[in-house]
Amino acid sequence: MPLTIAEKILASHAGKKELRPGEIVIAEPDVLLANDVTAPLAIKIFSELGGKKILHPERVVLVLDHFTPNRDLAAAEACAEVRRFAREHHLPHFFESGETGIEHALLPEQGLVLPGQLVIGADSHTCTYGALGAFASGVGSTDFAVALKTGQVWLKVPESIHVIFSGSLHPWVGGKDLILHLISRLGVEGANYQVLEFSLAEGLSLRMSDRFTISNMAVEAGAKAGIFTPDRITEEYLVGKTEKNYTIYSSDRNAAYRETLKIDVTAIGPQVALPSSPANAVPVEAAPEVKLDQVVIGSCTNGWIEDLRTAAQILAGHRAAPGLRLIILPATPAIYRQALREGLIETFLSARAVIAPPSCGPCLGGHLGVIAAGEQALATTNRNFPGRMGHPDSRVYLSGPAVAAASAITGKITHPREIVSAPPAPEAK
Repeated sequence: MPLTIAEKILASHAGKKELRPGEIVIAEPDVLLANDVTAPLAIKIFSELGGKKILHPERVVLVLDHFTPNRDLAAAEACAEVRRFAREHHLPHFFESGETGIEHALLPEQGLVLPGQLVIGADSHTCTYGALGAFASGVGSTDFAVALKTGQVWLKVPESIHVIFSGSLHPWVGGKDLILHLISRLGVEGANYQVLEFSLAEGLSLRMSDRFTISNMAVEAGAKAGIFTPDRITEEYLVGKTEKNYTIYSSDRNAAYRETLKIDVTAIGPQVALPSSPANAVPVEAAPEVKLDQVVIGSCTNGWIEDLRTAAQILAGHRAAPGLRLIILPATPAIYRQALREGLIETFLSARAVIAPPSCGPCLGGHLGVIAAGEQALATTNRNFPGRMGHPDSRVYLSGPAVAAASAITGKITHPREIVSAPPAPEAK
C-alpha cells in the first residue's frame, strides 16, 4: 500500500507496517515539548494522574519563552513551577534565562528535532519542525501530561494535501510570502486536520529558514502538520547539530492525497495579511495606506538570522519613521550573537530600533511590545486575530521581514523596492 511521508512516520511510531487516514493509533513520540504557558497546567494534570516519574525524561523539552523575562508575578510563579518540575525530574533539556530562545527556533538549532521523528508539543506551532521532515503537531496540556506518564500519545491519521511549489522566487520574496499566499487560497479551515505536504519542483530551492516559516504557519490553515521531504539542504543544516542517527522518509509515488495544489512562485510577490486573519493576504501593492504605530521583526516565523540580514539590508542608513516603534527580536541567543558579529545589531540600533531578548514577546500580546486600543502594527509574526498583540480594538498586519523593514522606514505598508532597488545581498557564511 503506497503511503505518504506522514503516514510512514506515524506507522513507524505506532508499530504498524501501514495505516489509513481516519485510523486511530497509539504512537510513541520522540520529543515532547512544552513552555511556560502550557507546562504548568500539564504539570498539574500529571500530578492528578498520579504521575511520580516521567517515563522518558531525555525526550522532554521545556522552554521558558513566552512571558520571560518574567513580565509579572503570575509569569514568575508559572516559570518557578516549571523550573521546580524540571529540577525534580532531572530533565536534561530545560531552557531558561540566557540559554532560552523561541522554542521553535531553539529546538532545531540544538539538534533536538530530527527527520523522521514524531514530535508533540503543547503549543500550536509545533508543526514548525515538519520543515526537517518530522511529523510534528500541537497537542493540549492533557495529552502532553499523559505522554509524560505513559510515553504514548493517541492520534487520528490525517489525510494529506500535496502542495507543489515551482518557478523562481522574486527578490524580497520568502517563505512567509508563500505561506500567506497559500493560506489565502485555502482559508483558515481549508486544511482542517490534514497534513500539508510541501514539495519543491526541480530548479526551486528554499532555505531552511523559509521552510521553518512555511511549516510553522500550516496550522493557520487548520493543518495538523506541515512537512517537507528532507533533501541536501536539510542534511547540510543538520551538520554539527547532532550525532544521533535519523531516518529520512518520503512519500511513495502513488500515495493517495486528498488533493494536489500546484503553485508557481514566480507569480507571487511580497504579501501582507490584512486584519484580522492570516487568510486576508494580498500583494503589498494592494494593501491600504495606513499609519503604523509599531513594526515587529522576529518571532518563530521570522526571527532567523536570514530574516535579520534581510531587514538590516533595507534598514541600513535609514531610521524608523517618527513616532513609530520598531522592535527586533532575534529568535535565539546564537542568532543574537551572529547578528552582533555581522554588525546587524548596530544597524538596528542606528535605525532607532529596540532590541528585545529572544522570546515570543508581543506575538501573543505577552509583553515587550503590546499595543493599545486603536493602534496599528505590522509584524512578522504568524497570527493577527483581534486582540492578538494587545487591545481587542488594535489592528495587526502580517508580512515578511523585507516588507516590515521597509514599512518601518516610511511609517506605512511599503514594498521593499521603494527603499532598496538592489535585490537581497548574498548571505554571509
